[in-house]
This record gives sequence, C-alpha cells and structure tokens, in this order.
Amino acid sequence: MQDKLKSIGKPSPKHDDLVKVSGRLNYAEDYSMPGMLYAKVLRSKYPAAKILSINTARAEALPGVKAVLTAKDVPYNNTITKFGQSKDVGGGFEALYRVLAEDKVRFTGEAVALVAAETLAQAEEAVKLIEVDYEPLPGVYNVEDAVQPDSYKVGEEDTNIIAHFKSHKGDVEKGFSEADVIVENTYRVPFVDHTYLEPESGTAWIDDQGVLTIRVSTQVIEHFRGVAKVLGLPENRVRVIGTMLGGGFGGKEDITVESFIALLAWKTGRPVKLTYTREESFLAHSKRHRYVMHYKIGAKKDGIITAIKAEILSDSGAYPYLSPWVLMYSTVCAAGPYSIDNVDVDCKSALTNNPFGSANRGFGSPQVNFACESIISELAEKIGITPLEIREKNCIRQGNVLAGGMKMDRYVALPDVGVQAWEAINEQPKLKPADESKKVGRGMAIGMMTYGRMTFLHDTSRSHIRVELDGSVTVRCGVPDLGGGQAASLCQIVAEELGVPLSKVRIYISDTALTPLAGTTTATRQLYMSGNATLKAARVLRERLLTRAAAELNVTAAELDIADEKIFVTAVPDRSLPLKQVILFCSGEGVELFHEAQFNAPFTDVPDLSNVQGQVHPDFTFGAHAAEVAVDTETGEVEVLNIVSCFDVGRVLNPLRCEGQMEGGSIYCMGYALTEEIILEDGITLNSSFTDYVIPTALDAPHVQSITLESKAGLGPYGAKGIGEPACNSIAPAIIDAIYDAVGVRIKDLPATPEKILAALKA
Repeated sequence: MQDKLKSIGKPSPKHDDLVKVSGRLNYAEDYSMPGMLYAKVLRSKYPAAKILSINTARAEALPGVKAVLTAKDVPYNNTITKFGQSKDVGGGFEALYRVLAEDKVRFTGEAVALVAAETLAQAEEAVKLIEVDYEPLPGVYNVEDAVQPDSYKVGEEDTNIIAHFKSHKGDVEKGFSEADVIVENTYRVPFVDHTYLEPESGTAWIDDQGVLTIRVSTQVIEHFRGVAKVLGLPENRVRVIGTMLGGGFGGKEDITVESFIALLAWKTGRPVKLTYTREESFLAHSKRHRYVMHYKIGAKKDGIITAIKAEILSDSGAYPYLSPWVLMYSTVCAAGPYSIDNVDVDCKSALTNNPFGSANRGFGSPQVNFACESIISELAEKIGITPLEIREKNCIRQGNVLAGGMKMDRYVALPDVGVQAWEAINEQPKLKPADESKKVGRGMAIGMMTYGRMTFLHDTSRSHIRVELDGSVTVRCGVPDLGGGQAASLCQIVAEELGVPLSKVRIYISDTALTPLAGTTTATRQLYMSGNATLKAARVLRERLLTRAAAELNVTAAELDIADEKIFVTAVPDRSLPLKQVILFCSGEGVELFHEAQFNAPFTDVPDLSNVQGQVHPDFTFGAHAAEVAVDTETGEVEVLNIVSCFDVGRVLNPLRCEGQMEGGSIYCMGYALTEEIILEDGITLNSSFTDYVIPTALDAPHVQSITLESKAGLGPYGAKGIGEPACNSIAPAIIDAIYDAVGVRIKDLPATPEKILAALKA
C-alpha cells in the first residue's frame, strides 16, 4: 500500500506556510470594521464575595461609551456547559455557568460587567468608573478542604463535589496481600496555563440580513449554538467564522469572548471588538487542573504487579466547565497502560474559589500518568530491576484488557516504544559536565492517550469536496485550524485520492454558515473524524471519475488508478486519459462532481459511573519518552540535555507535521515538569505574565529525537492514529525519573523547581 501512495507520507509544506512566514496571515486581532466599537470587561478583584450592588451611571455618562451591561442585561445569563452538541448525556457531566456574575463572584477575574466605547481608551476608563459594592466571603482554596462536608460552598449546591467516578477490577486487598513489595505515595501537580502566543480575540457584528456574525479565535465554531441561547435567538441567526489560531491547547475550547461581543453588538447595533491583554488572559481563561493523587502499588519479587490503588482529587476551580469530562479521562488512564489483575480507582472533582479548570493538552491524562509512571519507577528500584524491565513485564499487549475493561483488539505498540526510546537515549555515553557539581541522569516513562471523543457522545464530522472543471479541487470543512495542520491534512487526503497536486487543492474552513460542521478541534479528533469524512467524500468522487474513465478505456474501474492528473490502467500505465478530460465528460453528462460525506464514530452507552468499564474511547495512541538531564547539586537547577520521543502513530501522513507535534509536545510538558505553575495565594494569581510565569524558551529546548512507528492499526485515514495530545503525555515523569537517576531524589510535587530539589537533597 505504501508504494502506491503518492501524497500521503511525504513531507509536503502546508498550504498556508508562505502567508505565515511572510507575516501576511490575519489572526483575530488583525481584523477591524468601519464604525467598530471597542469592548472591555470589568472583572472581580475578589475570589469569593457577594455582589451587593453595581452602579454603572458614571461609566454610562462617559463620552464615547455606547453600552454598559451587567447580568440583568443578559437575556439568558445562566447557561449550560455542553461537551457534546447533539447528544444529551446527563449524568452530572454538564453544569451551569454564568455569562456575567450575579449575586456573588467565585474567582478573581470573573466577568462582572461589559463596556463598549468608541475607543479602547474610553472603554478602559469606563470600566474603572463602574462601582461594585462587594461583601468578601471566606471562600475555599484547597481542594482537600473543599471536599469536607463543612467547607465553604462555592456554588449553590450543598456540596463542592461535582463529579465522582470509580473503576475497579479484581480484588485489590487480595492483590496487596500477595505482593512482596508495596510502595505508597502522594503526588501533586499544579494549575498550569496554556500560554498560547495569541490572546483571546474576536469581533461581532450584525450583517445586512440581521444575522449576528462573530469572527473569533476559537477551537469550536459550534459555539454559535451557545451564543444563540444566551441571546435567545434562533441558531440560524448566529454565525461564527473561525480565524486561524495562534495556539489553543484546549484554552479556546470553551466560550471566551464570543458571548461578550455578541451581547454588545446586539445592544448597540455596531461592530464590537474585544481582545484580552496578556494579564487578562491569564486571569480569565481555564487552566490545566491541579490534582492531588494518592497511589499504592504492589508487586512480586519478579516485578509482576499484583495490585494498584489510586485516589484522585481534581481541583475544578470556581466552575465545572469540562472538569467532569477531564476526570473521566483520568479515571480511564489512572492505572496506566498496564495489564494488572487488581485495580481500584476512585476519582473526584471539587469546586474551589481558584481559577476554573477545563481542557488542556492531554485532558486529564498527563496528571495521572505522572503519578502512575513515578510510582512504577520507584517500584522498580525497590525490587531491583530497571525502569524498562518493569514496564516490559507489565505493559498491556494486543488481546489484553485494560483496568477499565476495554479489550485491546488491535496492535499495541508496547513495549516497543519504550524499548526504542530507552535504546536511543542510551546510544551515546552519558555527558560529563565540566562542572563537578553537576550530575547527569537518564529516565523514561511510557503512556497511553486517547484520540477521538468519548464514544458515548456519538461524534460526527462532515466534509464537502467539489471537483472543478479545470481539474482543481475545492474542499469545505468546518474544522478550526490551531496551526497544527488540521486543514492541510485534509488537502493531502484529497490530493492522494483524486490524483491532483496539493497546489490545486483549495480548502475553506471554520464557518458555520458556509462549511459543513466538523465538530471541535479538540480531543485529537480532527484527523480521525474530519480526515475520515474527507476520505469518504473523496472516494465517492474518485469512484465516479474511475467509472466514467473505465467506459472510455474499455476496462473495469477496479483496473484503474489516478495519479499526476491522469487516470490510467494500472497494468498498462501508458493507457491513460487526462483527468481534466474525464471531468469534462462527467460534467457534460450530468455526473455530480461534488459530494458531502459524514463520518460517524463508533458509539456506546454512557458507562456506569460507579464502575467505569468497557469502551469509553475509540482507541489509544501509545508512546514513550526518554530524557537525559544535568542537575546542579549546588543550585538545584536542571538542564534537559536530550529527549527521545517514540510513538506508534499508525500511519504518518506528513513527517514534518508529525515530528512537529512530537517535538512540540515534548517541550510543552517539559515546562510542566520543571517550571510552570500558576502561583496562588487564597485564590489570587501572583504570576499573571510571562515575566514571572516561566515557560521553556528556544534556548531551553534540547534536541528532541522523534521516532515514529507505523503499525497502520489506527482508526484514522490509511490507519493513522492521533498524535497531537499524546505527544506530551509521558515527558514529565521521564524527566523526574532522570533527575532521580542523577542525584537520588524523586520529586513528587510538580514542578521540580531548584528550591524543591535542593530541599530534597538536604533531606
């Protein structure tokens, strides 16, 4: 099959590379309109407080101010966070949130009022003139306190616990009784920010047909439905046009500016633009959840794991948003990619008055993978075997059943990915720093991460393809492009199936009025979902073209192929017709040269939340990271020297994009391991800028060696698997393991800052 593919597997540039590198690509902030107003948001300065009164008179009187809105001005202020648009799954997954705070505020930075003015300066001044009388409330800021019955209640319910999922298998107590070695530890990971370069931005206006139109940086154009509910409009009166994104990583999966600018545009009848400042972005959008994870694991002397028990506590922050969904991923992945007979997983998520948690690259898997892989490595040391050996002995294989009851009926790239990553990092001798205070160590971790949304959501995606008379091809698909090549992959599929060069494929994306809806660019789902929809549509058109050419060449369609803009007899390539000529034949005879296809993911029922078992996700991507670090024993500083990333990606559609995701994922969670943390003091964010929220820079990024395995066993086009989110899953525990190898201390509380390492060394 590989030899027959002409476009797939080739390192082709993306269709938008030139406009990006030349600086000509427009992002949401780059757009403006005649008569446009500028919006600003008044945000709470308290993490927990009653709103006694709001006086907007001085702001409304300021010259240039055209609207000042509070909760009473929002037609439907109480709305519902929905992960699935067409499937109502219930079961505590979906929860209330408010467009603007009313009665009380739940977190510092919560939106309280909106302003639209002729200039940005006027809008900023008007926000300062709004008078809010607050009565501070005690709040709760520690999730372990929040779950106590007598804790401060963040919302309106009599408990802060918003989700509670369990998964169990076998008899854990029996498993521990059979163990020769038992390890038990508590692990903690912090809130972290997405730190995309492009802050939230959008513009809304009412077009000449009375349709509220929103051009916005978003991962989900289907939010037009949510905006319609907020304003009480029919869904066909709201249109969302997605721009290219300057990064998302899950932070633009929730509604950000859409409802605000929609309300102001509807109120004023004028175009309204809103762009967050960097500090505002830090305060206002979601975070990767803070977790407290208690793990206990037991094994025989030979390294076979007999039991694992995990108690997971997720800090949802002030509102539920997608916290229950994230917790479900954690529940499924908590016991790792291992075949263990006795498993007990208990996961809870609770409200606090901290910034709210929601989607972030990995969606609940990196947290539990850090804890699970850390305790696996510690178990190996206690038994006296290598980190690789314990994983080889216990990892799942094809035919095994996961802790959550899903049978692995397709190829599982374990332990292959771990072996290759570990061998690659050890090909060269350890570096010997000139500074004697520095010690070098190596570590590894494996992991599994899903691609595609949970199967009980009944996911769908659509794509439309039209063949033009000159042989070019037009694709329309509602896929938002985060910069990872989501749109470019669809072009490559079309070029492969219809035998045209990529330069002749043009794609239009991310417009709810003009492109078929393709669902969210989240959950590493677009190649799987929209890729399959596009492949399905392309193959219908391919068959029509081959059928018409077969009649002309007096052969069957099965004897033909398309490549290089020709349709030819496979056995006799010289017998051929120009593709353009066949297209003209079809056009003249009324053969449809367009097709829209819908791909439906496999679906299941909502699992029993008291014991999550069976298939919850379509499939998994398996991978491993290995890392080499140098630790300065005098300062505690860690330098990452080398990283190896090894994944079974099923099929590489484009090596450039695949390697880009693997390298990017490694560096993204390198920061998770070493530097990144939202620092909070009683709900107040203390580091809301890039000055003091430290992310890895190009100077910090080591060489990343990417190793791709191609099992062709994925559910995506040509057997591809998703790699976007899985690429970051196992790097943090690999780095922590390398630090231990270097200096003999194991950090259980991310990030592994110099202060923590020094304290551990002294202890």
